Amino acid sequence: MDLNYTPEELAFRDEVRTWLRNNLPDDLREKVATYQELSKDDLLRWHKILAQKGWIAPEWPVEWGGQNWTVVQRYIFEEECAYAGCPPLIPFGLKMCAPVLLRFGTEEQKARFLPRIYNGDDFWCQGYSEPESGSDLASLKTSAVRRGDFYIVNGQKIWTTMAHYADWIFCLVRTDPHTEKRQQGISFLLIDMKTPGITIRPLILMDGGHEVNEVFFDDVKVPVANLVHKEGDGWTVAKYLLGYERLGTGQVGASKRELAKLKELAAQQRKNGKPLLEDPRFRDKLSRVEVELMALEITNLRFLDQLRGGQPPGAEVSLLKIKGTEIQQALTELMVEAVGPLAQPLRPLDAGDFDWFTARLMPRYCNYRKTTIYAGSNEIQRNIIAKTSLGL
Repeated sequence: MDLNYTPEELAFRDEVRTWLRNNLPDDLREKVATYQELSKDDLLRWHKILAQKGWIAPEWPVEWGGQNWTVVQRYIFEEECAYAGCPPLIPFGLKMCAPVLLRFGTEEQKARFLPRIYNGDDFWCQGYSEPESGSDLASLKTSAVRRGDFYIVNGQKIWTTMAHYADWIFCLVRTDPHTEKRQQGISFLLIDMKTPGITIRPLILMDGGHEVNEVFFDDVKVPVANLVHKEGDGWTVAKYLLGYERLGTGQVGASKRELAKLKELAAQQRKNGKPLLEDPRFRDKLSRVEVELMALEITNLRFLDQLRGGQPPGAEVSLLKIKGTEIQQALTELMVEAVGPLAQPLRPLDAGDFDWFTARLMPRYCNYRKTTIYAGSNEIQRNIIAKTSLGL
């Protein structure tokens, strides 16, 4: 097993770092660094900068704009973007719907949707979870009844991230309610969010942010041409897509950036007349998180070496999701602890000493409680490892 980068990979890393240093707009970098809310325009501006460079979807086939990068190069690129503080690339179009279309879509669907996803012309969201169907996704109830050349969709989706920005949503719907197994009779539909009968209602999170939504479908007409793969075989598509969703949840680069920021903050804060960084109890907590992050990075590199050799990782890839999200939460906890009373839930925008960074620490801490739940809760991930890898 080789956990080191080759000279060519190191040269590629330097190229990416230099380009990001010169092309990431300062205002976007500052917003990410101080945890400010990114608007739809902010997200699309960075998307289009990368698209113009040709780096927006390097994992796609070359004929659709991909870069033919190795798996190691793709990993390096994503980690360098995270470490540099780039705005996130919303994954629903680029990393979820597009791979599904490339694998299961018709040529007409690829030609219609892929160029618009690549260029940032369409903003996508994901319609999976329902009020009584989250981790147990096969229990979904949103129905789609075929009538001629259309499906009539009725039901509700919840926790729909960025639905208030989205132009399109890909949805799991039940087209046959009378199957022996719940995983059967589910289909995968692409739905235009401007279609009559769709209602979006915001869900304001405990950090005060509008990130997720409820989406209601009342007799929504969806062309049969928007069905991906076979009717009733959407579960096959869903499993394929979830593999893409869970692979990138470790976020080592972002956590390394936050760790460096935490160390800088702890060096500035005082406790008993000394820098907080010199306090033994705080330093012990900080060291434990840093060691776990180093171990996570090494584990990432182990999986990367498997992929480099053509061996896809198995269910144990869930380790990245479990430990990565736990580290993300631990870093937010230590940030709040370091700042102390300054980490207020809300501070007036007209305050003379207003500081976006300290003002957003507590809301960010609250927001990051979600990380161990999304993309399959960590309890579900542990069950996957126990059953598949340990045979329990």
